[in-house]
Amino acid sequence: MPPRLTAVTQGHRVTTLELFFDLVFVYAITQTVQLMSDRLDLLGLGQGVMVVAVLWWSWCSYAWLGTTVRADEGLARFAMLGAMAVMFLVALAIPEAFGDFPGGLHAPLLFASCYLLVRVLHLAAYLGAAREDAALRSVVLRSTAPGLCGALILAGAAFTTGGVQLALWVVALLIDYVGVRAAGARGWQVPAPAHFAERFGLIVIVALGESIVAIGVGIGTLPISWPVVLTAVCGLVLAASMWWVYFDVVAKLAERRLAAATGLERVRLATDSYTYLHLPLITGIVLVALGMKKALLYVADRDHHGPAEALHGLPLWALAGGLALYLVTLSALRRRNQGTWNVQRLVVAGLLLAGAPLLELVPAAVLVVVVTGVMVGLISFERVRFGERRRTMLTAGQ
Repeated sequence: MPPRLTAVTQGHRVTTLELFFDLVFVYAITQTVQLMSDRLDLLGLGQGVMVVAVLWWSWCSYAWLGTTVRADEGLARFAMLGAMAVMFLVALAIPEAFGDFPGGLHAPLLFASCYLLVRVLHLAAYLGAAREDAALRSVVLRSTAPGLCGALILAGAAFTTGGVQLALWVVALLIDYVGVRAAGARGWQVPAPAHFAERFGLIVIVALGESIVAIGVGIGTLPISWPVVLTAVCGLVLAASMWWVYFDVVAKLAERRLAAATGLERVRLATDSYTYLHLPLITGIVLVALGMKKALLYVADRDHHGPAEALHGLPLWALAGGLALYLVTLSALRRRNQGTWNVQRLVVAGLLLAGAPLLELVPAAVLVVVVTGVMVGLISFERVRFGERRRTMLTAGQ
């Protein structure tokens, strides 16, 4: 290991610089929710999901770097701070990522250029970390090439619009995501599984924080009434329930499974459970944030929405569908780590999707109460039905 880089060892925990780095993504997620909120159609939804995928891949790159070398020491510190500055520019450009506003810089090209620079900084830092490790250096080069190619396609997409532009984004990200998968696990290292799992748990907290921010943003400067208070509290309970179903058991067992694995098996688990399966998890949270933002607006804005007006269209499906996606992904995480599906969560996800048309018939405030009640009911059922199994599973490794 070069003297200006410090290798991560067993027992390493998340550094304050990594926490500081995550703050940029708080703003980026807020910008993404606003992007979808400003264009409530399938194209706008697709654009938002693509931005989430870009943000996720950028964040994951540095999460993996921080599990190889200490992020707060030597050259890695400057790479993290440099990437943080560039990602802030990416976040600033999100509202114009698919359509440049008159005047100023060409924002779609700025977005793509900054994403390319983020990947280049990551490559430089990782090559420094791998200077004495041929296997790591080889896999870094193999996995970075598709990312650079994808970033160049995004740059080309900056000069297109509409469906063609979105299709180019899809192609670029598929090349990046599939390319990393095709590069294989050999060469990657996860020397501190607790640190790795903690990093991903913290980014889930960041995303859940955005769902709470969306409640306040949805209200804005509108007057607070009792329906607003009730809906806002229910929104907070909904966010807390999403925290519960992830951190109460799933996160702990995933970390334990990762720590028990060794070598290539650990790397494959880290890639599957965290790098790939946490993407739909974060996407689900972002969609819920979009739905909550619009629901609170309907409840608070009495000049444009009546007290009995229902949330409809894309915001409703974002709320119900995002929550369903979140639950399905949690079940998939259990399948990857324990070999079985979480049936009750799949059932609840199906009920949310099947019941979405009926939820268009109730006032927005009632919708939030119902969805929150479903999540609280799921947690209560699991605590009663599987309480003993939960205690056994959580104490088995102690």
